[in-house]
Amino acid sequence: MTRDLLADTDAVLFDAYGTLFDVHAAVQRHADAVGPDAGHLSEVWRNKQLEYSWVLGLAGRYRSFWDLTEAALDHALALHPRVDRALREKLLDAYRDLDAYPEVPAVLERLRARGLKTAIFSNGDAPMLERAVASAGLREHLDAVLSADAARTFKTAPAAYAKALEQAGTAKDRVLFCSSNRWDIAGATAFGLRCAWINRKGLPDEYTDLQPAAVLADLEGLLPGA
Repeated sequence: MTRDLLADTDAVLFDAYGTLFDVHAAVQRHADAVGPDAGHLSEVWRNKQLEYSWVLGLAGRYRSFWDLTEAALDHALALHPRVDRALREKLLDAYRDLDAYPEVPAVLERLRARGLKTAIFSNGDAPMLERAVASAGLREHLDAVLSADAARTFKTAPAAYAKALEQAGTAKDRVLFCSSNRWDIAGATAFGLRCAWINRKGLPDEYTDLQPAAVLADLEGLLPGA
């Protein structure tokens, strides 16, 4: 299946947060200081960040994804009064420099060695994406870093995927889109992209009517013979 996925592909687009970068690494880096609420705080932070993007997108409004990230952390801290609010700036700084998953650099390098273009397509706005890419040492492995900010909306709006294709300069049927977020895979599939769901947590499927071309445990599954 992996060979079939790549055989008719000119470019591989990757979601960033949760797919290339571990969104829970920021809180984990300061887990001792955060205390016993660290795990739940991180989950609330991530869930609210996404919820805000969906609500604003449906309402036809827009704020940068970094603004939503800050607002989501403020909400998470408000729900966890035992956590020292003085950690706010440290947590935000850690989110700017998230850890990439271990296999990411080598997979990107091998895809480019096959002659494929590689690019990020994320809800993140350009400054936060560029910093994350630089801090993880991924810039040399990517041809482009594309943000839904260019469409002034968020995934899963069709306009966001359309803008990414326009910026990538690649035909829809020659792109493979990879995301660890099942809602993102559903949106991209509905738009007409071939997709690989990077199901890192082994989650059950939620969108059985919008099936990806492949379900993989990590990005290494993209490579032939993996």
